[in-house]
Amino acid sequence: MSELYNSTPQRESDSHSLLKSSVLASSVAVTTPVGTQPEVANIEESVVLGRKDSSTSTPRPLAENESCDASGETEAQPPERSQTPLDQRRRSLLTIAANQVHIGAHEHSIRPTEGIFNAQEERIREDIIRMIVQYLHDEGYHASKMTVLDEANVKSYEREERQSDIRRMRKAVLDGDWAEVDRLCTKTLMKNHKSFLYAAYKQQYLEYIEYREIQKAFTHLNKRLKPLEHLQTTPNEFKDLCYLLTGKSVHDAPSFKNWEGIGSAREKLAEHFQNMVDFEATDREGSVYVPPERLLTMLRQAVAYQIESSRYHPRIAPRVTTLLEDYHSLIIPNAVRSIFSGHKGNVKCVEFIGEEGLSIVSGSSDNTCRVWDTETGECQAVLEGHTSRIWDVASSKTGSTLASASGDGTVRLWDVKQNKTQCLSTFEEGSGDVYSVKFHPAGRHIATGGYDKIVRLYDIERGAVVKTFAGHQLSVSQTIFSPVGNLIISGSKDNTIKFWDIVSGLCIRTITSHLGEVTSVEMSSNGTLLLSSSKDNSNRLWDVRMLRPIRKFKGHQNTSKNFVRAGFAGDALVVGGSEDGIVYIWDAAKGDILQTLRGHQGIVYSAAWNSRQSLFASCSDDRTVRTWWFDQAQPLFGA
Repeated sequence: MSELYNSTPQRESDSHSLLKSSVLASSVAVTTPVGTQPEVANIEESVVLGRKDSSTSTPRPLAENESCDASGETEAQPPERSQTPLDQRRRSLLTIAANQVHIGAHEHSIRPTEGIFNAQEERIREDIIRMIVQYLHDEGYHASKMTVLDEANVKSYEREERQSDIRRMRKAVLDGDWAEVDRLCTKTLMKNHKSFLYAAYKQQYLEYIEYREIQKAFTHLNKRLKPLEHLQTTPNEFKDLCYLLTGKSVHDAPSFKNWEGIGSAREKLAEHFQNMVDFEATDREGSVYVPPERLLTMLRQAVAYQIESSRYHPRIAPRVTTLLEDYHSLIIPNAVRSIFSGHKGNVKCVEFIGEEGLSIVSGSSDNTCRVWDTETGECQAVLEGHTSRIWDVASSKTGSTLASASGDGTVRLWDVKQNKTQCLSTFEEGSGDVYSVKFHPAGRHIATGGYDKIVRLYDIERGAVVKTFAGHQLSVSQTIFSPVGNLIISGSKDNTIKFWDIVSGLCIRTITSHLGEVTSVEMSSNGTLLLSSSKDNSNRLWDVRMLRPIRKFKGHQNTSKNFVRAGFAGDALVVGGSEDGIVYIWDAAKGDILQTLRGHQGIVYSAAWNSRQSLFASCSDDRTVRTWWFDQAQPLFGA
């Protein structure tokens, strides 16, 4: 189990601290503010939908138009003013909606896949480190910069040492410190630069002649210059060097009649050396030069690509306030995009396949799952094999594997790569229906729950149960993982929600505040908020760190024996089904109903959102799946 989460078992008495630390770990690792959604210019911050403020994570003070129920949740009450906050909200949403132009699906000939470059290639890794180091330097994080250089590659220190040697060589040449020049010339710095060695030794020789140190000049000529005779700059230069041993002045030799003296000659030699190392750096390393703000430039290009790839293009350039989540357009759907028909029984569940959401999977009481093309509505595959209704479906992040939970007491895994419909494996749960299935974020495990009150964790590669979690008094209606995968959260018909530590198997906290059966649970992307649905006509938002209710979402119907579920649509919206056949969309920050989508002819069991497609999907008792979008030709809000 260590591959799931590196933890150690905790005692029940430590449950609250374990939960708190687990959630904090989740929020640190997966912090994704709402800033990936566009902000529109000239809209007051207090009414811009999608702007995360303190009210989304902690209970806010009650306004004059609000009341608080016994559980501490706030419920909006109609204010006395002629213009309600909801009207203001809707007006701001109209502005946001007007800023979006639907582009639709558009294929890119080149996609950002691993094949573009090999991240393990040494040159690429060094380039990434260089950009990081440049950013740290620009921001003043000099200690961090040196730490990165130290940990990333020892060659960085070699380059620093080389630069230091270059500076010392220039100084030694200008100062006439030929002993230092000799020492530096023996290092790797000058191994491949014989022409400079010859020039440096020649300068030293000419200075011996100028100072009339003939014996030193003779020794130097034989020891240093003779082996490099082939590098002379003119055909007779070495002969003239020999002649100077008997001459009276350096200018006596034809090759050196224009010699400008010791000082000028040293400066020219130092300039020659600098030009040589500059040319070598350009020729040898090429891309070592890092353009200014290279990392920021590439990040801006990446965000621009995401905006360009989105289904809705903003008329006004958005201001992105987080890089931890891909950009997606904030839309409020107002019309049906497609209706998927083909199931012969009511459709209990719907899910976008993979993060891309190019396909949709639905599960039905006709004992089958169907895979639909999101864009065309074509049924791509029918997954058959279950002998009872499908209660839940789930997709891995890659979209290559699906899971289905059924009333026949089994969970099936399906390979849907390249339009295959192969059943990979079947897990027998025992007695009773399996109501829920969910993939672990890492993709290797699934969690299930059902009629027998047990939560199970499966290793799908081994095809075996690796842990069971017992404690609910009635059926488990839904199981999910925390964003980093260290916790399983389960909702039950016993009116409770339980948090389970995956490694220890302990129930570390229980929520008991619901007045009805819990029909669904879902965590926000940053792991700090929990959304629950229950059969008391309400969905609740919880602060997971404090285990306190923040607000209640009402207006829909959820009291009968159906599993009516709700979920997050990004971090700004909550979307859910209802027994009155309407899809409800609430403002996550305020709890108000922002949109009602009508069209289904029966109970809406569930609704889902995909940010890549900018689409909502819903499933119903009327045997259909519908997708919803923002149609500019239609009024934003229905009747």
